[in-house]
Amino acid sequence: MTETKTHSPEYRLAQGALAGLRQDLFTDAFAYRPLAPMRTDGPITRRLPGRIRIRAGWAPHAVVLGVALFTLLLAYTTGGGTLSLLAALLLAGAVAMTLVRPVGAWWLVLAATPVSWVIGSSSEDWPWPPGAFLAHLAVVTVVAARTRPRTAGWMWLGTAVYGMFAGALHDSFGTDTLEMLFFAAVALLITTTVHVRREATHEVTVQRTVTAIERDKRTLLEERTTIARELHDVVAHHMSVVAIQAEAAPYRVTDPPAELTRSFEVIRENAVAALTELRRVLGVVRAEDYEAPDAPQPTLAELEGLLANVRGAGLSVEKTVTGAVRELPQGVELSAYRIVQEALSNALRHAPGAEARVEVAYVLGGIGLRVVNGPPRGLVKPSPSSQLLPRALGFARAGETPLSGGCPNPGAGHGLTGMRERVTMLNGELTAEPTDDGGFEVAAFLPVRRSTEESG
Repeated sequence: MTETKTHSPEYRLAQGALAGLRQDLFTDAFAYRPLAPMRTDGPITRRLPGRIRIRAGWAPHAVVLGVALFTLLLAYTTGGGTLSLLAALLLAGAVAMTLVRPVGAWWLVLAATPVSWVIGSSSEDWPWPPGAFLAHLAVVTVVAARTRPRTAGWMWLGTAVYGMFAGALHDSFGTDTLEMLFFAAVALLITTTVHVRREATHEVTVQRTVTAIERDKRTLLEERTTIARELHDVVAHHMSVVAIQAEAAPYRVTDPPAELTRSFEVIRENAVAALTELRRVLGVVRAEDYEAPDAPQPTLAELEGLLANVRGAGLSVEKTVTGAVRELPQGVELSAYRIVQEALSNALRHAPGAEARVEVAYVLGGIGLRVVNGPPRGLVKPSPSSQLLPRALGFARAGETPLSGGCPNPGAGHGLTGMRERVTMLNGELTAEPTDDGGFEVAAFLPVRRSTEESG
């Protein structure tokens, strides 16, 4: 059996305090931590001329070095021996060291103080002669400004312990420990208050910035949601009208031909299919409680159904598949299906009566697609009815007019842009150009990494 030792809250508090002391004053105490230039975008510095504003960032460094120089002069002038210059250099070096190694500078000034009194001071002030007094205050102030408030507290306690130990060691001298602790407490309190306030202001500024960004994103999302709802309502209404009119049209003609009845049936079926797909895509943002259907996105396995719809619409199309048919990643399958769908939509709209051919090639590095159609055999009329059929078949997205080369009504090119976006997303290649006989050809290659194919 193993015994679990439980410690009192006082023990855990003391252990945490000692861990904080070790982290603040002992761990990497002499690590290189240079002081960065001050920001010059404040209310005062940003009004300065350009060159002066750039140099104003080094103002804190200049102040610290100025205090170090003053400490050097004070320690040297109050010295009483030939070694006073060495003692002054030690104290001034500790002040300057706060710019690169702040915690180490505190240890240095603490060690240099008795040395400066012994070898370079004629004053009877113990344990801090005037030069050491100023150097110690300057060091603890700069270190407190560069570190956390807890470190300032540990430095003050360390100063008190050193003062009491020095006073007990030389009780024959008058001690200035109380004066040092008082002035150090005032300096640390002011510095820590300013430091905490600056950090709080920075955090508030960052939080406000994050809140503003989130507010902008939420506003943008709300606008997109509104647009999607309007698009869903408008397009769904018109698609419903198409389906209803296609279902009612045969009953308005006495003894309609079978071909006409079949054409209206195809229009209605594809209008309903397009309406279902529209609701699945846009309905997600239409309501918070919308539940997307479980129907998967189309893949190349459903290509025969697409070609059947195209043939029913009057386009003669053939399909050729080469290579070993295999399952590809879902994104590649969906993009390949959509590219073929867009290309056939262009052929339906811009090359009525033409013959089309779809070629699918499964190769080692991915899949190749080629959709080519011949020249139109009928008159291309940019009428609403000529644009309604491909949309009723669900080939083009709302608001798109696919591009086809060499046709009287080239359109805006959004369909071709959509193809290029899909191919670019998969790092593939796409070419779309007219053929020599007046038709149009779309060729694409969608790469698939070998590891992805093997895992699939």
